[in-house]
Amino acid sequence: MPSPDLALPSDLQSQPLTLDAISHSYGESLAVDQVTLEVRAGELIALLGPSGCGKSTLLRIVAGFINQTSGRVVIADRVVDTLPPNRREVGIVFQSYALFPHMTVAENIAYGLEARGESKATCRERVKEMLATVRMEGFADRKPRQLSGGQQQRVALARALAVRPRILLLDEPFAALDKNLRLDMQIEIKRLQRQFGLTAILVTHDQDEAMSIADRIAVMSKGRIEQLGSPVEIYDQPETLFVNDFIGSSNRFAGVVESAGEGTYGVRLASGALWQVASRKPFAPGDRVVATIRPEQLVLTDQATAGTIPVTLKLSLPIGGELIHDVETGAGEAFKVAASRRPGEPVSPMAATHCALAPHARPVLFPQPAA
Repeated sequence: MPSPDLALPSDLQSQPLTLDAISHSYGESLAVDQVTLEVRAGELIALLGPSGCGKSTLLRIVAGFINQTSGRVVIADRVVDTLPPNRREVGIVFQSYALFPHMTVAENIAYGLEARGESKATCRERVKEMLATVRMEGFADRKPRQLSGGQQQRVALARALAVRPRILLLDEPFAALDKNLRLDMQIEIKRLQRQFGLTAILVTHDQDEAMSIADRIAVMSKGRIEQLGSPVEIYDQPETLFVNDFIGSSNRFAGVVESAGEGTYGVRLASGALWQVASRKPFAPGDRVVATIRPEQLVLTDQATAGTIPVTLKLSLPIGGELIHDVETGAGEAFKVAASRRPGEPVSPMAATHCALAPHARPVLFPQPAA
């Protein structure tokens, strides 16, 4: 259990954040387009999307580094658009750490407190508390150059937390770390976010990062939020083809709706297979559609049954605990099938001639995009 004295004081408990119709342009280029987002108190939301989608611009607007073209930023029912960054009670952790190289760890952590005019006694106590919080008690007198990347990121996090922020902003905080350190810091930040009950926004282009630590994910494209939901909702129920293709790995199959009724559609694929697909989107017989399915929701078999697709197995690759099978239909459609791999199991050719939906499979239907 976390120590109760490490919680935020009652007068600085985390607060909800509202982005109300935020837009921002750089010259004639629209970077953020009418984004509205409610972040609940104590929630961690990830802004996820490719480079240039507007997520970092949105974060800097919240921090006060950029004045938006239109819209409002509201923290705890207070519009903060006219406040400078140092008065918004927002903490920020950057990808580059942004530590002062000539200062010690303790001096870096105390910097924001001293800028606010806190007493030396308060600074000393808060620095001690933050070093304990990020498990860096023995490093107070070291300079940043004497620390590893993960340790520098912990110091940057301690500095952000020291000022008791109402909102914590994380701008690609793990991008400079190697894979193992990245996972360690993801766990650490999630631990601290829960321990302090912080309202937090994480900006990332790494979907695994967002899926692992966010309570909800806002997938962004071209300055807009394409979908907002929990990691499971985003992965299992993508609302657009962009979200479907950006999150995880997915196979596409062209098809035509043959029958419709009670939210379930019979879809005839180009391979001739007939799938029964449940969908909340409305379709009519004759509609051309795209059926998408995750690789782990397909299985290879040597049995031809209703709904199976005749395939040729091209290649099997062991990737961690999975085997990824590359297969192709007679119509020339290439796709992937994922299966769990047992430890020590050799990768040998399979006698598979067909591909079928796994029992738990949930294909998703989209209208066929315009050419």
